[in-house]
Amino acid sequence: MALIAVGVNHEHASLDFLERATVPEHEWSKVLRSLVSHRNIHEAVFLSTCLRTEVIADIDFFHGAIEDVTNTLANATGIDAVEFADVLSVHFDRGVVAHLMRVAAGLHSLVPGEFEILGQLRRALELADEEHTAGAELRELFHRAVATGRRVRAETAIARGTTSFAFAAVALALEELGDELAGADVTVVGAGQLGTGVVKALVGLKPAVGRVTVLNRSRERAAELVRAVGDARVVLAEFDQLADRVAGSRLAIVAIETPTPVLTRADLAGATGPVLVIDLGIPRAIESTVAELAGVRRLDMETLRSRIDRVLDERHEAIDEARRLVDADVERFVADRRARGAAGIVRELREHFDDVIDAELRRRVGDLAAFDEGQRAIVESIVRSAVAKLAHRPTVNLKETAGTDHGVRLADATRALFGL
Repeated sequence: MALIAVGVNHEHASLDFLERATVPEHEWSKVLRSLVSHRNIHEAVFLSTCLRTEVIADIDFFHGAIEDVTNTLANATGIDAVEFADVLSVHFDRGVVAHLMRVAAGLHSLVPGEFEILGQLRRALELADEEHTAGAELRELFHRAVATGRRVRAETAIARGTTSFAFAAVALALEELGDELAGADVTVVGAGQLGTGVVKALVGLKPAVGRVTVLNRSRERAAELVRAVGDARVVLAEFDQLADRVAGSRLAIVAIETPTPVLTRADLAGATGPVLVIDLGIPRAIESTVAELAGVRRLDMETLRSRIDRVLDERHEAIDEARRLVDADVERFVADRRARGAAGIVRELREHFDDVIDAELRRRVGDLAAFDEGQRAIVESIVRSAVAKLAHRPTVNLKETAGTDHGVRLADATRALFGL
């Protein structure tokens, strides 16, 4: 079996395409079940964020698996499979290990070193475990990737400064509004990981904002966020008050997953003053036409992406160091995987030889009847030593080539030759 990663991301696809390709988390289980229903796919983990929709799987045949995964993504998103052809990102075996570890390290993130991806990877694996679609191979890979991500952030400067979409969004707002944020009313829509990060960034902002109103479809989750932040400026509002709250704010940041916009042009037509709205949703959570209203300015992920190029210039050295750490961890994982891959066939081969020797000694026990115990031990020792020498070269070759196409062919040939 082999590893494969197939999907779309912000490095190869437009935000418009990613918007269409995003799969809500409540539908991930259905995607996972569909993936492993294919005979060619043995294990699968599925991840769909605002900037990445991807499948990591343990498979039999490469080309068949690409077709199976693409068709599954097409069914889940309603996008014709043909449209994926020009934007699909594909990695195989060792490339999957390198890819996932780089993703976990934040090297493939819009904001280099952002930490949200670690939680997203953990959640994707947890759901695959719940659906029984992740086995030992993918569990080990994801655990190692997350560990690499933590190591990179601890040992390099990649995580200094703006390290998340949330902080990048607040930094963008500060850049746009400056001192106007001092004492300003701010509305945050969303109480998930991204919304939580936005609220925490806002309460630590200088100049200090005034009131931060949190709204979320689940009132309980919004209330938990307000309690967790523990700042008197952070208050709760009902979700049906969304339009009024945003219209009366100087800044509104929307960070929720929604199939259709939650803020429309009509909602903001009655804004009492100038308002900056930042849409962190993919699909878009705020109608683009709100920007046509007087006093309303709308920024989204496209704006955020263009501003983040500055961060890249500041972190070239840290990014290079992070890549070196990831490359070292990839080598260790591949070496460990090779050892694990060889262990099974080598054990089977040795057990087979031991069984043959034991059976032959039992069969020839009459021929050895004239020997005393010491002489029989010498004969057995000579036989076992000779067989061990014959088995040495095949064993070494199996270990050295494990995890490669050549190794797979050798393992298959060994099983065929010795009936394993």
